[in-house]
Amino acid sequence: MAGNDGALAERVGDTLAQLDWRMWPTARDTLLYVSPDGLCGAEWILASYPFELGDLPVAWQVSARSHTDSAMVGWNAYFTADVPHEVLADFLLALDARAEPAEGFDGPDVVLEELCSRGWFRDADRPRSAAFDPGFSAGISLELTPPLVRDADPHPVQVGWQAWAQPGLDEPYLWCASFSASVPHDLVAVFASSLASPSPVPRRRVPASTEDRLSVIRRS
Repeated sequence: MAGNDGALAERVGDTLAQLDWRMWPTARDTLLYVSPDGLCGAEWILASYPFELGDLPVAWQVSARSHTDSAMVGWNAYFTADVPHEVLADFLLALDARAEPAEGFDGPDVVLEELCSRGWFRDADRPRSAAFDPGFSAGISLELTPPLVRDADPHPVQVGWQAWAQPGLDEPYLWCASFSASVPHDLVAVFASSLASPSPVPRRRVPASTEDRLSVIRRS
């Protein structure tokens, strides 16, 4: 809900540089980062405006594959421009630390268990696939993936984790994230844990629509 001071590209780029991911610009005016082992990628794609989630343009696309010689990535995750940079950075740090970034061994319960341990609650109608923050301003649920979310799974109907922040039911989304069907659940759990963290984050400004929903500590 706190936004990211409009610095998502810079903050995430700094994180990837510290992890020694290589970066180069592409012909589509994007910035492509590749992990040292060549198995993971992260691309700042806002300038190419590939598609939208919740009427918001996708800004970052993260992917992983099982082998460097594989022509197809195993999974993709997509994040719009106002996602908190700390949350995406934690997701990337966890991805970088994995020996097998395209493989997962935990079930979906690990995501909801992590959220509930941080004070979120399960949806009463869908207790095994959806959870919300106490203020109903953010949620994560296991849903049919949007049409342009790509995954190595060939099945035409796929289910993946979707996350969002929405200050009010009748208000626009603040940000959205979409994880394709094969994204390891434990990686999504890292994203969820970071999102639900009560730790304060430094901001020069916060989105106007969320000011009355945040605890703001002002420093002179």
